[in-house]
Amino acid sequence: MTSALTLPTGNQLASSWLTAPSGSEPLPFELDHLLHLRMPGLIATRRHLHSHPELSGEEFETAALIARALSLAGLRPRMLPKGNGVICDIDGRPDGPVIALRADIDALPLTDSKDVSYRSTVDGVCHACGHDVHTTVMLGVGMLLAQLADLGELPGRVRLIFQPAEEILPCGSLEVIEAGGLDDVVQIFALHCDPNLPVGQIGLRVGPITAAADNVTVRLTGPGGHTARPHLTVDLVDALGRLITEVPALVSRRVPANSGLLLVFGHASAGTRYNVIPSEASASGTLRVMDRDTWELAPKIVSQVVRDVVAPTGATVDLEYLRGRPPVCNDSRAIGVLTAATTAALGPEGVAETPQSMGGEDFSWYLEYVPGALARLGVGRSGPNVDLHRASFDADERAIPVGVRLMVQTALRALAAAR
Repeated sequence: MTSALTLPTGNQLASSWLTAPSGSEPLPFELDHLLHLRMPGLIATRRHLHSHPELSGEEFETAALIARALSLAGLRPRMLPKGNGVICDIDGRPDGPVIALRADIDALPLTDSKDVSYRSTVDGVCHACGHDVHTTVMLGVGMLLAQLADLGELPGRVRLIFQPAEEILPCGSLEVIEAGGLDDVVQIFALHCDPNLPVGQIGLRVGPITAAADNVTVRLTGPGGHTARPHLTVDLVDALGRLITEVPALVSRRVPANSGLLLVFGHASAGTRYNVIPSEASASGTLRVMDRDTWELAPKIVSQVVRDVVAPTGATVDLEYLRGRPPVCNDSRAIGVLTAATTAALGPEGVAETPQSMGGEDFSWYLEYVPGALARLGVGRSGPNVDLHRASFDADERAIPVGVRLMVQTALRALAAAR
């Protein structure tokens, strides 16, 4: 883990964000002072993670770094069975409840395009979704809560979950659940970076905050042939064109408009020569939908529409519909905890309403088992903001102490409310 980096200054990490903002409540037992002391190391950790990203399912070095950092804080982390994720309990009073806090740790298959000292050193891989920030925030939370536990002031157990494979299917959250990550847990919370919110604001919403997201792949086959004689074969390029232009619109007509169903193809492929009609073609994309009932119907609807559109072309259809994740549906009581924690950590102006996103998040699978909530952490930078999943995305590092303070307050309030 890189430790030689110095604490940034100026607009990048103003000192005002290292202490409790005006109108907020200080953390108990001088934890704000401890956070101030830990910030140079946390910033260094975030930049190291950003420089050394790992793809979904391959987060072995990232998990090892997390385990080392938690061990140095006096905790006893345990690795997930594959060794690419970490679960760590911070044991407080044995008669108290168990609250879980989750951070995802994987990166995306994109080439980092930023001109910064901590630019990704791994070709074709970068943290373009802020998971390096999520990981760093949760490490900071672990350090502070470990201090409370040592003082005998943690009223229960806090389970830190550093989850792999959030960006792919099957989801890493299901691996965590299978490994016992939710055993005895009564509530679970998470943060996700949001470049549309400024630092110091937390986006909160009761009910669905993300969409359901599935993967759709359609493979077309035919005899192939010469472009001079398409009437003697099956023109797969024509069939593929119909598929990618007609199916999304027709699918959306089979459901209520307010369900927000959105089918978008992100990849299409057919042929290698200008004068050869190919024998294979394919298209793949995502289906997103805002409500759970429509999500349940989506596979049947998509399958029927695809076959209806392709049938007149004569192409053979092979449809792969891969179930992804349901919408993240925030529990009202958990949002109450987050609202109180945000007000305590940032003052009342830190609470921001946030709309339901069409993005998918596998935090939803945890909420199938226990109540909880996902909040949006403002990481917007000065100047035009860059959306998530773009190679030029970067987060304002002033959001790190904000996230740490918020999640510490969240854990303490959740433990108190659950007793």
